[in-house]
Amino acid sequence: MLNYRNGLADMPSYDVVERPWDIKINANECNLSLPPLVEERVMTRLSRVAFNRYPNEEYDDLRDQIARNFGMQRENVLIGSGSSEIIEKLFYCFGGSPDAKIVYPWPSFSMYPIYSKAAEATGVPVALSEDDYSLDLDKFIKTAVDEKARLAVICNPNNPTGNAFTVDQIEYIAKNLPEDCAFLVDEAYMEFYGKSAMGLLKKYPNMIIARTFSKAYGLASCRVGYMLADEKIVTMIDKSYMPYHMNVLSLVTADICYQMRQEFVPHIQIMISERKRMQEELKKLPGVKVYPSETNFILVKYDKAKELNELFESKGIGIRHFGSAPGLKNCLRISMGRREENDTWYSYFKAFTEGRA
Repeated sequence: MLNYRNGLADMPSYDVVERPWDIKINANECNLSLPPLVEERVMTRLSRVAFNRYPNEEYDDLRDQIARNFGMQRENVLIGSGSSEIIEKLFYCFGGSPDAKIVYPWPSFSMYPIYSKAAEATGVPVALSEDDYSLDLDKFIKTAVDEKARLAVICNPNNPTGNAFTVDQIEYIAKNLPEDCAFLVDEAYMEFYGKSAMGLLKKYPNMIIARTFSKAYGLASCRVGYMLADEKIVTMIDKSYMPYHMNVLSLVTADICYQMRQEFVPHIQIMISERKRMQEELKKLPGVKVYPSETNFILVKYDKAKELNELFESKGIGIRHFGSAPGLKNCLRISMGRREENDTWYSYFKAFTEGRA
């Protein structure tokens, strides 16, 4: 028997096993390719990469560019392998013992409890309303205060429910949390919503914002995200990373995409338009509850979700079925694909509800 770390065998796993779907709308990815001009410049830049050198300059170039966009300094920016790795590092840095409490809404990003356990911290979920997945802000704050939380987390807009907090609601939480409680706003889907809490960072030095290139910019394969925070926080979180933790290929690709982010606006608008269109279509179906969304996906509740998911699978369509997960029983999360993809899965959905499938 090998002597693994205590508790490793009990760690939950995030299922990333996939199959070759004909229509893949289960992971909130962007189903559109890079804009042609962006792709051309990325390929040109990659052709000049010095493969024999470590990624020093490229890392700081991306930090500088992001910092300039938000009127901040390089020292306020940290780059990670997607916002997921940044969140994992934050949990690690504020965890370390069962006495370290990390508070987050639930249901929310499924990795929060996993990261809590990996950080040897105690995750403290605060249940969202069963009716509309809204969060009782005072209850959330009180939980963080009573638990003496080291870190409080809000996913805005929230995954997998799709609803969002206003900037005023985020500030209400920020100003009522203890100063020794770090406050993370996970803005992975912010480009689809547009009401960011970035403007609050200088006012609340315990606030942290994390974003990703995986959703709106379609760089899920590159694994790039960034964190904005007070320089002191960035310095401490950076200590949890190994040297050269980001590769040059991902860094230069993200750098080009961020330089040319206006080229992605039509893609973002298409996804928002498709989300709105499909929400209205889904509302026409009997027995289907459609939740409001400010993201690139839609959450629906349907009593025959399991059977419907089986139909989708038989047709080569991959969506996210939550089974009997707490707070998400009979729920399906459907990412927005291209228009023709959305028309295809909807036709099966409609036929099923009408007893024709």
